[in-house]
Amino acid sequence: MPKFKQECIFGLRAVIEAIQQGKEIDKVMFGTGTREGELFQQLFALVREREIPYQYVPVEVFRSFNGKNHQGVLAEVSPIAYQEIEEIVDRVIAAGERPLVLILDRVTDVRNLGGIARTAECAGVHALLIPSRHSAKISSDAIKTSAGALYHLPVCRKLNLKKVIRTLRHKGLLVYAAHERGEKEYTEVPMDKGCAIILGAEDTGINEELLRFANEQVRVPLLGKIESLNVSAAAAIVLYEAVRQRRQAKEA
Repeated sequence: MPKFKQECIFGLRAVIEAIQQGKEIDKVMFGTGTREGELFQQLFALVREREIPYQYVPVEVFRSFNGKNHQGVLAEVSPIAYQEIEEIVDRVIAAGERPLVLILDRVTDVRNLGGIARTAECAGVHALLIPSRHSAKISSDAIKTSAGALYHLPVCRKLNLKKVIRTLRHKGLLVYAAHERGEKEYTEVPMDKGCAIILGAEDTGINEELLRFANEQVRVPLLGKIESLNVSAAAAIVLYEAVRQRRQAKEA
């Protein structure tokens, strides 16, 4: 039986009300077979409209809520408030600064997510963007691994990363996809301008469709026998190159 480390809301009306009142929902779980009734249809439409991750789970998941009118619906409440990436970028540009955005594609390991968030916050990243699905959950474990950085680093969650990347390019940001097959070394591209850096999971890498949206594909040179870096280590290397270039440009 799963142990829930986050606040949970159960019941059709309660979850609908929580979403409508702006409560940050990490995921909605529906019991297998819970697909009938007007309230269910209303909730399901709301979940789809707000791009909230959801899944169907076996009834055993609800056993710890026996005796309560859960109606086969359970929502995990996110410990952080997600923000809008477009609003953050516009705010940074309006302040005369150069946006630095980090995009994680399918990074599902909570420890990697937390470690990357810690580095990103220390490096002055303006926003961390993750997909609504196929991503590690922003849980208490992730926050602990990040040493609390996830409370300070703006996190954005979107269903369609391709659409967001197009928007970022339209706003003038350069987009760099960092992976082992990159055409240039990470030190050979300008990061002192507004830019977004994409990193992918160690096993699957960056989605090929996202690679096509990047201005440049870059790599960290590997001189040993191991074929790839841990994604958290790669994030630190690339982000601090951006820090170096930006400080150098400011001092020039």
